[in-house]
Amino acid sequence: MGSIRHRLLAAFARTLAPFLLTVGAAGAAAQQQDADRFPAAAMNFLGTELPAMDAAVANKDRDYFEEAMGRMLDFSDSWGFKTRANPALARYSMCTEAVTEFLVVGLCRFKLSAETCQPTLNTNFNNNLQRCRELAARN
Repeated sequence: MGSIRHRLLAAFARTLAPFLLTVGAAGAAAQQQDADRFPAAAMNFLGTELPAMDAAVANKDRDYFEEAMGRMLDFSDSWGFKTRANPALARYSMCTEAVTEFLVVGLCRFKLSAETCQPTLNTNFNNNLQRCRELAARN
């Protein structure tokens, strides 16, 4: 059972990572005003999720990731970068990428497929997280 779950999570991460890392460029200009608040909202979201993810990894709780995926999709949809691509968020790509990458980074800590878990993934995530944190502090 654990082996099947591990393979499913690995396949899930491999399949979903490219989709989540793609941010389109159409529609939603009405959200321009909200865009200035996005870095703070992203850091608030990640500020809640990252400690929970760390605990899930420490406790080998893979169920966390399924629930967190739903929360991440809800958050990204509410800001328009999941399905309707809010062009006003283009200047905050480091924040959109941090939000979409955090689950893959966490899953990689379970030692999933090397194909999905490239060494640069964690470095890129940390760089994006730091840049987003700096933007949030300015706004």
